[in-house]
Amino acid sequence: MPTFTVPGAELDVELSDEGGHPVVQLHGLTSSRRRDRLLDLDLGRGLSGTRLLRYDARGHGRSTGRTAPEDYRWSVLAEDLLWLLDEWFPGQQVHGVGPSMGTGTLLHAAVRDPGRFVGLTLVVPPTAWETRAAKAADYREAADLVETDGMTAFVEAGRLAPRPPATVDTPETLPEVSEELLPSLLRGAALADLPPTTQLTHVAVPTTILAWTDDPAHPVSTAEALADLLPNARLEVARTPADLATWPEMLAADVARHG
Repeated sequence: MPTFTVPGAELDVELSDEGGHPVVQLHGLTSSRRRDRLLDLDLGRGLSGTRLLRYDARGHGRSTGRTAPEDYRWSVLAEDLLWLLDEWFPGQQVHGVGPSMGTGTLLHAAVRDPGRFVGLTLVVPPTAWETRAAKAADYREAADLVETDGMTAFVEAGRLAPRPPATVDTPETLPEVSEELLPSLLRGAALADLPPTTQLTHVAVPTTILAWTDDPAHPVSTAEALADLLPNARLEVARTPADLATWPEMLAADVARHG
């Protein structure tokens, strides 16, 4: 796979080129494009006839990174994304899709360069604004846990958390992050938040927001707030695995409609 150099990292990139409209797919915190396939969050698997760009964010999967928490703020990841788009799709509008951290990255990129995107599919938006402070504290505690007790303790703690009903059929997976970098990624997530609400009201890109229920890390309240803030957004909420299975079709419809 090709790599792409950004300040402080080498990003591992994969392009599935079937012609047609350009699409970029992101992933969530501690995940990768490979792990998202296992978690049924690889919505691009339902696409055909597109130029689909997937990549592992800095510090994740096969990409490299530094032990510098500020490198993993969503605003920095948005810079990485825009540089990638300049390289692979210069001067072209793209459709962006990504869960959680990927949603945060896409929104920061859209605020910075709204003309770059022809459409967005935002998947399980994370805690934001007033709900972010408590989650940030959780991330800092998790970073301390990794440093004192190791990756195994972090994974075991994650297994104790209840799973959203829509994900009960997905397999258990391990973080796609090295133990050395994980504390920095978690502390970087604690520094991250969605763009201010006043900025999001100016992002008029056609947007579909896909949420699921009963997940404190990805509350429906964030998805509802985004649906109210973004001028051209619609919200779909999954409550069962069958609902989750329809998401690739929704992305394919979005790309066909906006492309």
